[in-house]
Amino acid sequence: MRPLPPRVLLRGGSVYSPAHPAASAMVTVDGLVAWVGDERGADRLRDAVDQVVPLGGRLVTPGFVDAHVHLGKTGFALQTLDLSTATTMANALERLSGRARDGDDGALFAHGWDESRWPEARPFTGPELERAVGRRVAYVSRVDAHSAVVSAALVERDTAITTLPGWRGDGMVERDAHHAARAVADSLRTEDQRRSALLLALRSAAGAGITSVHEVNAPHIAPYDDIELIRSLRADHDLPGVVGYWGALRGGDHADADVAGFAGDLCVDGAIGSRTAALNAPYTDADTAGHLYVDEAQIADHVVWCTRRGSQAGFHVIGDRALDVVLAGLRRAATELGAAEITAARHRLEHVEMPAAEALTLLGELGVVASVQPAFDDTWGGPGGLYTQRLGAARAATMNPFASMQRAGVILAFGSDSPVTPMDPWRAVRAAVRHHRPAERLSTRAAFEAHTRGGHRACRDDEGGLLVSGGDASYAVWEVPGAPPAAVGALPDLADAETMPKCVRTVVSGAVAFDAEDPT
Repeated sequence: MRPLPPRVLLRGGSVYSPAHPAASAMVTVDGLVAWVGDERGADRLRDAVDQVVPLGGRLVTPGFVDAHVHLGKTGFALQTLDLSTATTMANALERLSGRARDGDDGALFAHGWDESRWPEARPFTGPELERAVGRRVAYVSRVDAHSAVVSAALVERDTAITTLPGWRGDGMVERDAHHAARAVADSLRTEDQRRSALLLALRSAAGAGITSVHEVNAPHIAPYDDIELIRSLRADHDLPGVVGYWGALRGGDHADADVAGFAGDLCVDGAIGSRTAALNAPYTDADTAGHLYVDEAQIADHVVWCTRRGSQAGFHVIGDRALDVVLAGLRRAATELGAAEITAARHRLEHVEMPAAEALTLLGELGVVASVQPAFDDTWGGPGGLYTQRLGAARAATMNPFASMQRAGVILAFGSDSPVTPMDPWRAVRAAVRHHRPAERLSTRAAFEAHTRGGHRACRDDEGGLLVSGGDASYAVWEVPGAPPAAVGALPDLADAETMPKCVRTVVSGAVAFDAEDPT
């Protein structure tokens, strides 16, 4: 049995706590917050603790919750070639060629390319990939992880890929063909490699001041065994908490799984960047309106099944047509079980990027969580961005309406969808504060709450995310650049900030998960 955390007094800083707006000190005992207050109180308590941590003016906040991550994919992405900064298609191929020359002869993995930022305005093809990397298995996923370019050597390992929806014949794969190609890529990784990737991702989260993540796994994303590997890692290491979701209708082959819900990346549609999100009108730059993967009856059945089990249902939904289908399924489930039962279950939707006003009203009435990613607006929103390219200016201007969601009473939970965008919570908060549409901007406090308390509420924990007496001692200590917050206990003003607060320590239920000053 691991020992209890020590009794710790933090003092001489700024503690963000609604119970004590001017707090400068905090005591934690046995993994819980025992006291929050000022320096006079700290003087009285300093002899009753095992350790005193001088904050030196630093800020202490509740730990962030990343409400949508893919830990295995994140860990592997951190170890593979990152193409997110490739400036042209030619530059991406040059980097792939360099990795092929410098690496071993095994499979080549890369991630993060985004052709919408390239002057060529198109992805490279399979033959172009093979000219760069030679005759080897190669899997190179787009930034949104809903499509990839693969080599002929990979396809040869499962020739059924060429018969599946989403095979285009030029090395690009999406939909079912992409899932099959990703399964081939995953099969080349050992359990030890998966364990190392998961550990790396969790340590990276801790280094970002994140004390809890929601692992939104699904059969087409990663093996269910990852959930068990994560549990074993957390038993052996001090790491962020992990709330597991399994995205399969009625649980698929794991209907009795010990998870928070059968939600997360249970995909109703795909992604805007890959043109697989299901729209009511075609994409502006292609002759397609995307694809639906499940229908209204399946959604209703799944929601009823989960509600009766006392677990959360949820879906990945991005396009407006996909959301219409989800809302129709929720209405059918509410008709069968009663709206009160649906509301009490607190089901969740991931992304929800194109909701109309009436959709937000229904989501608010049914207590549905919107697990959203502010970095998406920061990365792809605004004039000339990916959303405008794919959807046209009028539809792009309606994307990711965070303030409207809040006004409609929708529970907001912020996440990264890592590795699609990095686990970087302060930048996510800033992205919500500086939304491309001023009418959809949140206050710093509202955005921060969505990335802390909102994440706890999203998994039906209404007590988490607050530094108050009796609460969980999961927190982060921050070095705030430039001028300190205007008052003790205040959050930094991010509206005009270019440099984000730096995490110097992350503590999960009293145990140190990250310490920049003692990396051992």
